[in-house]
This record gives sequence, C-alpha cells and structure tokens, in this order.
Amino acid sequence: MDLIRSWLFVPGHRQRMIDKAFELNADAIMLDIEDGVAPNEKDAARKNIAESLGREKAPGSPARYVRINAIGHARMDADLEAVIRPRLEGLVCPKVDTPDEVRKIDAILNDKEPKNNLKKSSVKLLIAIESPRGLLNAPVIAASSPRVAGLLFGAEDFGREIGLPTVREGEARDLIYARSSMVIAAASSHVQAVDGVWVDLNDSQGLSGFARQSRQLGFSGMSCIHPAQVDAINTTFSPTAEEIDYCQKVLQAFAEANARGDGSIAFGGQLIDRPIVERARRTIDMARSLGILK
Repeated sequence: MDLIRSWLFVPGHRQRMIDKAFELNADAIMLDIEDGVAPNEKDAARKNIAESLGREKAPGSPARYVRINAIGHARMDADLEAVIRPRLEGLVCPKVDTPDEVRKIDAILNDKEPKNNLKKSSVKLLIAIESPRGLLNAPVIAASSPRVAGLLFGAEDFGREIGLPTVREGEARDLIYARSSMVIAAASSHVQAVDGVWVDLNDSQGLSGFARQSRQLGFSGMSCIHPAQVDAINTTFSPTAEEIDYCQKVLQAFAEANARGDGSIAFGGQLIDRPIVERARRTIDMARSLGILK
C-alpha cells in the first residue's frame, strides 16, 4: 500500500463537502457515516457516499475510504450494503477492541466483494484504536488480517475513557505513551500508523508542531478535519530537501566504505552502520514514491 500522509474526514451527509474533497490534495478521504453524522442523517450519508463512489477516479485524486459504524453495531449492515461497491478502496473501522472484530469484517468482505464486482481482498481496513482495551490488543489487531493497512489513533474517545480533561494539552503530551504504543503496534505488523486529529482549526502553528511531533514518534501520517490542514500535514510527513541530500550522501559514503571492506564508517560526526543506512534508503524510496525525487 502506498504511503498515505493525510487522511481527511468528510461528513457523508454533506454532498458539497464530498464533491470538494474529491478534488483536494489529501492522500485519502474518509467519507463518514459514524460520529460525524447525526442518526437522522445516516441514510442520506449512505446514499450520497454510494453515488459518489460511482464516479471515475481521476489520477492523483485521494484514496476513497468510508468510516462505517462500529463492527457489530445495528447500523453496520446498512452501511456495508450501501458502500461495498467498485472504487471503494477501504473501510475505516471505529472503536475496535479485539482481533475478533477485524476477523468478522474480513469474513463479511470476503463474501461481499465477489458479489459486488470487487477483486478479492481489494478493500483495505484502517483500524481505529480508541480505548485502553483496544490499545492493549493493538499488536494482535494489526496482525489479525492481511486487509489491515494501518492503525488510526482515536485520541478524543481514548482521552475520554482514561478521564482526561476536556481541554487538550499542547501537542498531546498527555497521550505520548498511548501514541508511542500505537506506533510500535503498527510497526510490529509493518502497517501504517496514523495519528489523531488536531482539533483547533485556528491554531495552524499548533498543528505544525503536533504533526512534527507525530512524525518524530514514528507515525506515517495524520487524520484531519478540515481541508486547510492538509498541506501542512503532507509537508510535515514528507522528506525535506535537507533530509534527502543527507540520506543520499550517507548511501554514497557507505557504498564507498563497503567497497573498501568496511561495515561501518564515521560520517558527519556520527557512526553510520547498516540500520542507519536502511533508514536513509527508506527515506529516499519515500521521496521517489511521492515524486519529490526522480
């Protein structure tokens, strides 16, 4: 699966927002039928999303995911009936606490894909971890199905469950342990780790700081709630020109060292050995996949 840096929530009952989101530079959009949609608007959301998924996908347009109601919820069946159709790329599954829930949706998709003209295993899953129980089970959840493309941290629900105050601490310092645990759980199964939203739409500086911290913790991207947040997220989770230049120099210096028979070198005042070289190579690969480096 390609790296997805920005995941934009879009309320499914707002057709105008869906239309706009299809043309944005977010890496993925999450068309919402869950918490962002009131109960009396759920049917409208299903209808709008089903019709919108029918549109041809332009090159470079966002990946199309749908956030359904929780696995096992009474509304889930209606959600799946509406949205399992061609051009759906994935589902966002909220409030997942156990691997059995993932296996349940996996079995449903195995049954529905061929009936709805979808390739087998084509619908991916972004699993939202939003509770202490879910966090403790996150490593086995991440490994529970090959459909799992990533884990998404649901900071607001998680904060409520552990009794945090309403006003968030700057850069979510109060959730550092939980967020770091999420990254480790995702990495253990080689899937993406997606951080929660930055809720203050008027604080662009705070957003940038939070996104930098997220990347430093090991997250591959962030979810967001407004199109104005997308560019900052994409920029932060992309290699900078300085990073690319440094990594290229590391790879060149290490290749020259290997040719001399050396397994490690001192470069720029730092010991460079294979793990660092692999990280440098991964950065270069990312830059190429994003079109930053030819």
